[in-house]
Amino acid sequence: MAYHRVFAAFPIVMYQLAAPASAEIEIKKSRFIALLYPLTTRAEAQAKLAELRVQHPNAVHFCWVLMCDGDSGLDDDGEPSGTAARPMYNVLVHKELFNVLAVVVRYWGGIKLGAGGLTRAYGQAISEAVKTAELAPVKPMCNRRFILQFADESTLRRHCEQHDAIVCDAQYGDAVTLVVRMKVREAEEFCKQAVDLLRGAVKVESD
Repeated sequence: MAYHRVFAAFPIVMYQLAAPASAEIEIKKSRFIALLYPLTTRAEAQAKLAELRVQHPNAVHFCWVLMCDGDSGLDDDGEPSGTAARPMYNVLVHKELFNVLAVVVRYWGGIKLGAGGLTRAYGQAISEAVKTAELAPVKPMCNRRFILQFADESTLRRHCEQHDAIVCDAQYGDAVTLVVRMKVREAEEFCKQAVDLLRGAVKVESD
């Protein structure tokens, strides 16, 4: 399975699906079945794609876009590059959807649509599916890695507790490395405050 990572500048508030949604359009005898699923990992996406391939054995393309924290990606699945997954991706970004797998299953109708026709068809299919979806707001999260002295660990952990940030991994060697999960909108200020609290004796990295 081809897989291309994509990186989006997510807005402060996005939306996720309350339940799966779907729509179908037909253009020049080709059927485009658009499917939206609330998923959060690539493993879940791969399992769903495998399931769809079994359900639609006669389909010719399974183009998809995964939009989730840390593991987004897209695949044209044999369609000309840029004519399928990219317009699907553009719709999801425009609609500010997050934690979603978008798939368009195509049944060949015997008539070529050309690059422009394909781009419009895949984008339209996802747009129609989004119209049927029930959406709920979600605030994107991110991870930051803090490398600090042992004596400063308790100070940083208290800082996390005070700001509803979660320490999701801790490693100990010559220094302490804590991976902290926090809201994207608060990350910049949280890290600045942490550096001030620890008198600059900390290294902060994106995880």
